Amino acid sequence: MENLTGRYFIGLLPPQEIQDRITEFKQYFAENHASSGALKSPPHITLQPPFKWLMEEIGKVEEGLEKFAIAHHPIPITLSGFAAFPPRVIYANPLKTPELLEIEKNLSEYLETNLGISDPVAKSRPFTPHMTVAFRDLTKENFKAAWPKFKKRMLYFEFTVSQLTLLVHDGDRWNISREFPFSSQISS
Repeated sequence: MENLTGRYFIGLLPPQEIQDRITEFKQYFAENHASSGALKSPPHITLQPPFKWLMEEIGKVEEGLEKFAIAHHPIPITLSGFAAFPPRVIYANPLKTPELLEIEKNLSEYLETNLGISDPVAKSRPFTPHMTVAFRDLTKENFKAAWPKFKKRMLYFEFTVSQLTLLVHDGDRWNISREFPFSSQISS
């Protein structure tokens, strides 16, 4: 029997109404700046970049994520304006709150220690949370045309993410594989 390997990543997804609003920005970039790559995944903040895992053994990852999530509390997120990774990527800007930085650090350490999942590139630079609206398929010319408009554009959302999300790639786009609720218990 053939062992099929899947591509996965782990992220935080905003509530549906905010996903819809962010998707409108993605659609704008697809229609006006020939950048449609961001439409291949739901709006999210990546906590663990894409990794490969045997599909028949994904239960191990799911079990680990279940244990991890139940030991953590929902994460308050504030999206404020737009930022960029010049000269290609534009994103809705999540503020680097202690809670967001802590969940990324804890998850990264947990995955490496318990499942051997790590990303050498991500480990080599500081975590920069982002919710991509224009992906690496944005040309330098289109970036130069779009960025001045988005640099000063208003965007502000506050919300709480109550679960971790495991996404899987189907060969074309990223889809939600499973969600793992955070503990609803408030620590005293």
